[in-house]
Amino acid sequence: MKPAVTQSLTLNEGYFAKRDWLDWLFAVIVVAGGITAFSLYHGAMDGYEKGILLGSIPSAIALGWFWRPLRVLMLAVAGLSLSGIALYQGDLARAETVFWLKYFISSQSAILWMSMLFFMSTAFYWIGMFAKGRADGMELIASRLLWVAVTLALTGTMVRWYESYLLGADIGHIPVSNLYEVFVLFCWMTAAFYLYFEAQYQTRTLGAFVMLVVSAAVGFLLWYTLVRQAHEIQPLVPALKSWWMKLHVPANFIGYGTFALSAMVAFAYLIKQQAGETRWYKLAPLWLLGVVLCFEPVVFRQSAVLGMSNYWAVYFGISALIVASIVFGRKRLAARLPSFEVLDDVMYKSIAVGFAFFTIATVLGALWAAEAWGGYWSWDPKETWALIVWLNYAAWLHMRLMKGLRGTVAAWWALVGLAVTTFAFIGVNMFLSGLHSYGTL
Repeated sequence: MKPAVTQSLTLNEGYFAKRDWLDWLFAVIVVAGGITAFSLYHGAMDGYEKGILLGSIPSAIALGWFWRPLRVLMLAVAGLSLSGIALYQGDLARAETVFWLKYFISSQSAILWMSMLFFMSTAFYWIGMFAKGRADGMELIASRLLWVAVTLALTGTMVRWYESYLLGADIGHIPVSNLYEVFVLFCWMTAAFYLYFEAQYQTRTLGAFVMLVVSAAVGFLLWYTLVRQAHEIQPLVPALKSWWMKLHVPANFIGYGTFALSAMVAFAYLIKQQAGETRWYKLAPLWLLGVVLCFEPVVFRQSAVLGMSNYWAVYFGISALIVASIVFGRKRLAARLPSFEVLDDVMYKSIAVGFAFFTIATVLGALWAAEAWGGYWSWDPKETWALIVWLNYAAWLHMRLMKGLRGTVAAWWALVGLAVTTFAFIGVNMFLSGLHSYGTL
């Protein structure tokens, strides 16, 4: 009978009783950091911002307890960010004279390191997919590089936040206000969610596919930086001077990131399914990816004569090489990918998480619109396409939960959803104008 009693006690063990001393130490550090921030800066905050800060303390603790690697990430980002802030000594010009700022932890340096590490991680994931005998080692390196990239992305974001205040108290703002800043947000959020699924399912092979969309975003980010000098911090337009932005935009990009992740997992599903196919017209997912990857240089062409700049010509060549590698190596890829059940489950959970946060973001956006423009909904192009995205994934989840949607149809639907989401994310800014035209190209 004693073993039964012991098992019963174990099953009924409380949530807090499961915490070890490292969990409680982390909680103490987060609380201390939050109280310090509140005591130093409460005078510059309104009531809503104070509420957001205080609410972030238990949220950070809960996240660190839920997935323990986040504790290391949070502490590393905090340490690097505070080091960068200390090195500035209140003078933005020190970014060009202090070694560590100039080359590592000023916002732009950290984001450039992030970009390089995302590319390197993608390369190692793909080497692991085709390597024989050392695949696990290559994928482990890729995963570690991805963690460092996410760390530097968050560090760059935090330091950029501080830099904006060095330009002027009226200029300072959370860096989620324009296309450059939200692309950084999209990259690290997508990567972070992938790392969670990588740990949960004990497989790193999906990284090769998920990192394609992250690397494509980084490619755009670098072009946007080089051509438009988009990394320069700009004052907020009046409509964005609101605490709503701190909630609405991050929630929105959790949705965008997880939707993109689900689409790349869906792509992997279709590759595995068609590994033995030899008829070219049956390899539609491959050609679709090729069109999507190679379409970007056409959209952002710079030369009327050549049709694209040298930058996008290189991008086009790399994209074509990636597609060709997938076509010719699809059997090897299929053998390395996890089971259909795992792929289907990751796809479903990514969409479920994304839909929940996208719903929250849409509601918050409506409340923000009521405050800024006097109405909850105005059928602005961005709002209309946000509704289309929401309806698309609401229908996907309804069919999944009510009708048992699985397999090929679910994967194709998720992949097409990426095109819809991409247009809502960036296409509206490029081709349409409206109240949300803050990140035009």
